[in-house]
Amino acid sequence: MPQPTPADRAVRVLADAVGQARPRLADDASDPGIPVAATVVLVRDGVDGAEVLLIERPDRGSFAGAWVFPGGRLEDADRRARDEPEEDAARRAGVRETREETGLVVDPEALVTLSCWDPPPGIPLRIRTWFFVAAFPGSSVTSNELVLSAHEAVAAEWARPSDLIARHGRGELTLYPPTWVTLHELAAHPDAASLLAAARLAGFQRFETVARRGGDGPVLLWQGDAEYEPDAGAPASGPRHRLEIGALPWRYERSS
Repeated sequence: MPQPTPADRAVRVLADAVGQARPRLADDASDPGIPVAATVVLVRDGVDGAEVLLIERPDRGSFAGAWVFPGGRLEDADRRARDEPEEDAARRAGVRETREETGLVVDPEALVTLSCWDPPPGIPLRIRTWFFVAAFPGSSVTSNELVLSAHEAVAAEWARPSDLIARHGRGELTLYPPTWVTLHELAAHPDAASLLAAARLAGFQRFETVARRGGDGPVLLWQGDAEYEPDAGAPASGPRHRLEIGALPWRYERSS
């Protein structure tokens, strides 16, 4: 009997999580009882357009075999004061984790806040994650020049966001929804400069996730979707902000 691939396991984890999710409460997105993490999207100009750096996690742990941006959980040393904004501590954590996992040194002042992701309430593993983006200063660097932590990454690759989305759709690599949506939104920009300019102009987004079961499998919804609220019912039309993850390729809808 064939062994399940990392992509198979990821789909099963996501499907199981949907079954355990509960309706969202007003204070879920700022719950101090759940862990906080940070991830850094490094961008450079490649031969055919903007590229981002992804690392492949080892085949174990919470995101086994997944391709992710460098990052990890906040540690006590990342916090300067108990009452400082969570975003500030996350920024330091993102810089530290990127250095530990890849050997790359990033200026914290260069990080632009992209988004903050809060998973569906009720699932077993909830980690609120801040996403930052920065231009990589050494645009000629290759993955061979990275110094990967053996415990955190087994491979690394610079690639165009659109190519990564396409490979995921063919089942060639494993992505989790926050990474997938981030890549989808970055894919619209032809070079690193326009990507970073758009991120600064837009400001950061909050993704407070609601998980539902749709006709074709799990569906993740975010603010602005007509069915986001628990009493919204199932309108035939209306704005959409959702990701359907029941089958490959995933389908993302965002309208107003």
